Amino acid sequence: MHRNTGNTESIIVEYGFLDSPGDDVNQLKNNYEQYAEAVVRALADYIGATYIPVVGSDYYVVQKGDSLWSIAKKLNTTVDELKRLNNLTSNNLAIGQVLKIPGSSPTENTDEYYIVKSGDTLYSIARENGLTVQDIINLNNLSSTNLKVGQRLKLKATIPSTQTDENIYIVVKGDSLYAIANRFNISVQDIIDANNLKSTALSIGQKLIIPSQNNNSELYTVVSGDTLYKIANKFNVSVDELKKINNLTNNTLSIGQKLKIPSKDNYISYTVKSGDSLYGIAREFGTTVSTIQSINNLSTSNLSVGQKLLIPKN
Repeated sequence: MHRNTGNTESIIVEYGFLDSPGDDVNQLKNNYEQYAEAVVRALADYIGATYIPVVGSDYYVVQKGDSLWSIAKKLNTTVDELKRLNNLTSNNLAIGQVLKIPGSSPTENTDEYYIVKSGDTLYSIARENGLTVQDIINLNNLSSTNLKVGQRLKLKATIPSTQTDENIYIVVKGDSLYAIANRFNISVQDIIDANNLKSTALSIGQKLIIPSQNNNSELYTVVSGDTLYKIANKFNVSVDELKKINNLTNNTLSIGQKLKIPSKDNYISYTVKSGDSLYGIAREFGTTVSTIQSINNLSTSNLSVGQKLLIPKN
């Protein structure tokens, strides 16, 4: 609260609160210097004063006689990079203008973060960066659309680099379940099952569990002309087992689709002959009729000559 400030313009700067569960405590503690400098830059911009960057910072103040070419040469970068970092549409500069320059700090990646300036709104930031307001809200876990000058906003989801049995992947703009499945060499159904998804719709910032590949199966990518029957024959398995292991409800396939193929290490393939019965086959291989029916997704005990059955190895 401000009281009795007279003609002095008073400004409150909030970085966040260390005891607030809604604020990233470690981010505040570990980056207080960057936050402080961001406030100085924002206030200088707000009152129209010349900002003088600290020595070694990622900013440069334009001086008389400067050009983008001379600045780029001085800072060992390119004109295109300077224009990209500063959203410049021309080569014109003004004395005292503050330019971002390529820095070495990974936390200040301008592709992934945006520093809120005076007059910014979520809508204007989203439009400028090809996102939606909801995208930014999701990426930054915002509880409202209110912004603070100097606030840092994520513009891109980060992908964990550590590999575990179940990785966490954060959805970015342009992602689809199909593209993510291809990236991690798993099937779309694997992702749906691991995350209990009710639809294939995704939102930016959404976290997905990426299951490790099943060692008891391999993946096959559908190519032009493939059918379930042809693929089953190729891998010496049954169509029913292919449908079951991939949770398929029909025989329709699409080019590029990934199918799990049952491992031959766990099953043997048996081709039904004239006179065969499930009981006889089960007794021959030391298994049960119900086991064969379950593995091959059989609803009856009827068999046809030439039919392929997966039989579990003992």
